[in-house]
Amino acid sequence: MTSPLLSGLATEIIIPVCAVIGIVFSLLQWKLVSRVKVTADANGPPSNKNKNGYDDYLIEEEEGMNEHDVVVKCAEIQNAISEGATSFLFTEYQYVGVFMVVFAILIFLFLGSVEGFSTKSQRCTYDGARMCKPALATAGFSTIAFLLGAITSIVSGFLGMKIATYANARTTLEARKGVGKAFITAFRSGAVMGFLLAANGLLVLYIAINLFKVYYGDDWEGLFEAITGYGLGGSSMALFGRVGGGIYTKAADVGADLVGKVERNIPEDDPRNPAVIADNVGDNVGDIAGMGSDLFGSYAESSCAALVVASISSFGIDHDFTAMCYPLLVSSMGILVCLITTLFATDFFEIKAVDEIQSVLKKQLIISTFLMTIGIAIVSWLGLPTSFTIFNFGTQKVVHNWQLFLCVCVGLWAGLIIGFVTEYYTSNAYSPVQDVADSCRTGAATNVIFGLALGYKSVIIPVFAIAISIYVSFRFAAMYGIAVAALGMLSTIATGLAIDAYGPISDNAGGIAEMAGMSHRIRERTDALDAAGNTTAAIGKGFAIGSAALVSLALFGAFVSRAGIQTVDVLTPKVFIGLIVGAMLPYWFSAMTMKSVGSAALKMVEEVRRQFNTIPGLMEGLVKPDYTTCVKISTDASIKEMIPPGALVMLTPLIVGILFGVETLSGVLAGSLVSGVQVAISASNTGGAWDNAKKYIEAGASEHARTLGPKGSEPHRAAVIGDTIGDPLKDTSGPSLNILIKLMAVESLVFAPFFAAHGGLLFRL
Repeated sequence: MTSPLLSGLATEIIIPVCAVIGIVFSLLQWKLVSRVKVTADANGPPSNKNKNGYDDYLIEEEEGMNEHDVVVKCAEIQNAISEGATSFLFTEYQYVGVFMVVFAILIFLFLGSVEGFSTKSQRCTYDGARMCKPALATAGFSTIAFLLGAITSIVSGFLGMKIATYANARTTLEARKGVGKAFITAFRSGAVMGFLLAANGLLVLYIAINLFKVYYGDDWEGLFEAITGYGLGGSSMALFGRVGGGIYTKAADVGADLVGKVERNIPEDDPRNPAVIADNVGDNVGDIAGMGSDLFGSYAESSCAALVVASISSFGIDHDFTAMCYPLLVSSMGILVCLITTLFATDFFEIKAVDEIQSVLKKQLIISTFLMTIGIAIVSWLGLPTSFTIFNFGTQKVVHNWQLFLCVCVGLWAGLIIGFVTEYYTSNAYSPVQDVADSCRTGAATNVIFGLALGYKSVIIPVFAIAISIYVSFRFAAMYGIAVAALGMLSTIATGLAIDAYGPISDNAGGIAEMAGMSHRIRERTDALDAAGNTTAAIGKGFAIGSAALVSLALFGAFVSRAGIQTVDVLTPKVFIGLIVGAMLPYWFSAMTMKSVGSAALKMVEEVRRQFNTIPGLMEGLVKPDYTTCVKISTDASIKEMIPPGALVMLTPLIVGILFGVETLSGVLAGSLVSGVQVAISASNTGGAWDNAKKYIEAGASEHARTLGPKGSEPHRAAVIGDTIGDPLKDTSGPSLNILIKLMAVESLVFAPFFAAHGGLLFRL
């Protein structure tokens, strides 16, 4: 086997340098956003200095309103949203912190007991001729890695939320100068989150590997087995973030829409609506903090899955540090590629019209994919030997560097295909959503039927794309190929997150414009940004679900190898009962999260109705509603309701592994993966389509849309009902399911030594 062209020393320099570049770039974007001042003196004498227009003349003056009052109101609303989001996250993290400590103790006790808490060296799992570090060491370092991943995930979500709440009012104020200025502010803010998360995730993982290496030395098998705890920590926090944040945001959204828009016929985000602040807070804790933790978890798990397989392949056996770090080099290249791609949206071109927004966001995906393909070729050429062996269920498979390059590219391009298919089915620029909007002519029932059909149909092409990725990557490089294919799909995570975070920021900006009583023309601009953001959010969820499928399969392969299972035979009763139960879990989980949103929304609807009925002058706008009570309802409900679904996901592998053994657990993992992917894609796309069908009618941008409108018409009411049904599908159940399938897989891998040694108690009786 030859050595890579890139030396070990160069690798040790390149990875942290790329991570630091990502952090510096995010801070630069934050500084540019901060130049938009949310203070009364923000708009002094204009000088037209900046191409991006931070000092330009206002395109319009507020209609009959003092500009000073507008800015002060925006600042007040921004503070209320930020305080609500921060308060909720701190409350959530208190509960999550208790879980984190308890689960860390479980990891240490379970893994330490594999060899009876012995401190003596043991024979290596995959190479019996060599001696490896004791199981107690793996238990200790797995626990540390778990805590590192959990803390990084929490920090990623929290920073994302703070950035989004910092940028929302600034986007609103920039919308007065034009849609291009508002777009740049929202997109730059999303980029801050994207680059911070990608760079922090890479840097913490790289530092952890190097620190663990001080103890493990040449025992790379044990080292990278312990590192899998990093992925488990990241995804376990993401689960609670996604579920808790999703319940919060949708309870407020459903309550605000049903009473405000349907019953009272007032605009979205009207300041008279008591649930409006809770709704805008929810965008940040669910769509931003939850999503940030989710994608960090996917990145951490795909990296860990690849590293585990590589450690027992020629990379690990020969102690080739550069080749071993191939997944980290791919992520490093991704940061540089995304940096260049971001400049195309913020500096190289300027949006001048509303209809350019969608195409600019789409070009971000295309440009990043093309550039990343070149980047992967460079990394594969420099960072890999020309040929090497990859562990393949007990044998070593000879692989060439060009084959691994193709594995990563297959995942990368499959992600782009999934993104475009998701856009086609959820954007109101295309016929599927327009057909759903048209079905509103005959009421809410036909709207629901059309929306469900759209969601089911939207699963077809993504599943084929995932299936082809799996076949090609496994054929070339076994399970390692699947792991790096998942990493390829997530290699442009910084751009994906920037696009994804842009949506909720724009949504908040529109809400602030409405609550501050700004011109209807400003609301039209923010609505255009938000409509594009809804589609990009759906694209982001498509990426997350697709990558979760590949990550879960790679982790599943690593689990099967580590647990010593020779074959997973579905005709064996032990496996088949696991398979059918695993396929049921996504439905059980979805039922719990949907019911939770419904219960919380019921309380919210009753409170909003109570305030409209009992507070004199509220509908006339003479008095302010009680926003605080609605925020408290969402907070209390989400904290209480996130625990049962979280417990279902976290306890299932432990219960099945201990009572029924590794073969039944392998069936559970396979069943949940196959079933979960389908349900997640259809739920996310159905909800996204209903949302944009409603916006299509509200915007009235085409002759067809105008025949269905205006706001308050019967077709519009039917569209609002469809959107309300879709809210928990697209923002709670759907996005959480991808965490379910990958979290159960990584948890099973971490506990595999314990299950293999002591599991299957019922079958031993």
